Amino acid sequence: MSFINSLTDFTVAERFMRYVQVDTESDPTSTSFPSTEKQKDLSRILVEELLAIGITDAHLDEYGYVYATIPSNTDKQVPVICFCSHVDTSPDCSGNGVKPLVHANYQGQDLVLPDDNSVVIRFGEHPDLKNQIGHDVITASGTTLLGADDKAGVAEIMDAARLLMNNPEIKHGTIKILFTPDEEIGAGVNHVDLKKLGADFGYTMDGERAGTIEDETFSADGVRLTIQGVSVHPGFAKGKMVSALKIAAALVEALPKDRLSPETTARKEGFIHPNGISGGVDKVEIDFIVRDHATANLTVHEDELRAIADQVVAKFPGATYTFKVTEQYRNMKEVLDQYPEIMDIGLAAIERVGLTAERRSIRGGTDGSRLSFMGLPCPNVFAGGHAFHGKQEWVSKQDMEKAVLTILHIVTIWEERAKGSL
Repeated sequence: MSFINSLTDFTVAERFMRYVQVDTESDPTSTSFPSTEKQKDLSRILVEELLAIGITDAHLDEYGYVYATIPSNTDKQVPVICFCSHVDTSPDCSGNGVKPLVHANYQGQDLVLPDDNSVVIRFGEHPDLKNQIGHDVITASGTTLLGADDKAGVAEIMDAARLLMNNPEIKHGTIKILFTPDEEIGAGVNHVDLKKLGADFGYTMDGERAGTIEDETFSADGVRLTIQGVSVHPGFAKGKMVSALKIAAALVEALPKDRLSPETTARKEGFIHPNGISGGVDKVEIDFIVRDHATANLTVHEDELRAIADQVVAKFPGATYTFKVTEQYRNMKEVLDQYPEIMDIGLAAIERVGLTAERRSIRGGTDGSRLSFMGLPCPNVFAGGHAFHGKQEWVSKQDMEKAVLTILHIVTIWEERAKGSL
């Protein structure tokens, strides 16, 4: 343990600052996979760097996944552990032309970003900045997001891989590396080959505050509500036209105002959220996301939404609607509770780094949500980023270094606890 914590030759911040300058924004409207070819630009760089540090099987497949293996250096029978991060950035904010800036030896000041002075990361509005005094805080320049979600995780896995290859005294079993595209649009593991990956358990490096590890996510469905109206030339529409647009407006207006929405819920409370609308007088499609930590509550929320639709559409004779539910992901806790050692080791590794370990739930999802149900139980470890998906996003160099050390401790604890020989 002391040897790992004595390591100082980190490259994680330098890697991170290079990676964020590669535009990898995903596109929810695309029908290709990955949704944008430019995501592969970073993936190719990662393969080259993995090969350069001696990982001989690193490669990029046709779907944009990067696979790589660090061979075991122990005689013990150790479960195969995978570390996973996604290369894409959110389409919520531009990731084109990111200019990372280092605010060295941060002292609690508000950070005014130089390319748009209206973008200010205020100490009073970002509580976690109080833990960054003396750290080197990295931001974008004010016109883009930073990309810590999840290029911080990518850089941490890459630096940990380098340290493992350069320090054979760190004993570990076989380690798998997986970098995915399109996580931000919910498609990150659509084409992953878990048989080829060959891992028993995994950890996504895609969390937030240093010291946290998450074993619980939302369960998630998508709902597409399609309203069929009656389109008639507006000059001859009296008594005939039934506008799907007006029905859609009335339906959204009828949603609960003081509960069951993202802006009125917190902690374990679920919600119904309209996040897209398209169409015209004849037909309108409204897309909703439905979220709750208890999977059974999804049906309760969907039934409430359907009842609202029944009431609203009934006020417009001649109109009809359809209601299509699509499963998106499920709460990974349902799987992870069956394998408590995964979280036990993650928590122990964080403590070994010198941080206070905190088990948390996510009001969202990760690749680990779907991977867990696909057969790769996979909690989410902190990567150190904050204020994701916007121009105020930030991460600290020191927190990323702690994440690298956490990866090293995770693999050594798995090796220490393994029994028997190969």
